[in-house]
Amino acid sequence: MKMVDAVRDRDYWKKTGITLKYSLRCLSKPFDSFWDLSHEHRGSKSAATILLILTLLVNVCDLVFTSFVIIGPIDWNYVNVFQTMATLVIPLMIYVVGNWCLTTLFDGKGKLGDIYMATCYALTPYIIIKVPLIVISNLVTGDEGVFIQYFDVFALIWCGLLILISVMMIHDFSLGKGFLALIFSIVAMLVIIFLIILFFSLITDAVSFFYSIYREILFRFY
Repeated sequence: MKMVDAVRDRDYWKKTGITLKYSLRCLSKPFDSFWDLSHEHRGSKSAATILLILTLLVNVCDLVFTSFVIIGPIDWNYVNVFQTMATLVIPLMIYVVGNWCLTTLFDGKGKLGDIYMATCYALTPYIIIKVPLIVISNLVTGDEGVFIQYFDVFALIWCGLLILISVMMIHDFSLGKGFLALIFSIVAMLVIIFLIILFFSLITDAVSFFYSIYREILFRFY
């Protein structure tokens, strides 16, 4: 019921629009903006989720509408849109959890929600740069397409720098400590992925074991 009321609340959407617009300020003044994002409550998780959804849509549009001259031919029989989205959402969520776990040990001040919010806000350059690149890709030749690839790399580097700054500001870290926290967060991601794979592997082995026992019982008694 509360969710329905929030959807119908005009003030809720007005606040979401203001906090969504604040993502643009993170591009020009990232240090002050990421500090204010959580400490001054200038951001919101709803706006962060919208930015994440926009990133997913842009990622799918890049796959569908970017000229084949740039990305090459695609066999659509093996393309799964949900899997494409999952390759972005799952690592992002694992990063958020890993960063929260590590920064807690580093005496970080950011909460789990703050890390999620700041990380999504850091994706803003990808959205802004990628949309015009998709359009331009259909207007250039193969030789000119190399510039589009340069801008792709530039967008990813910009996002990476914003994520680093977000770690520094959210947790009140210095540059060196923020960089180390980011590196160890990547290590934590690998550990979490390993534990997830190990967990499902054990579950699969356990199911197979009990299923083999079940079949053996059926074979002996029936």
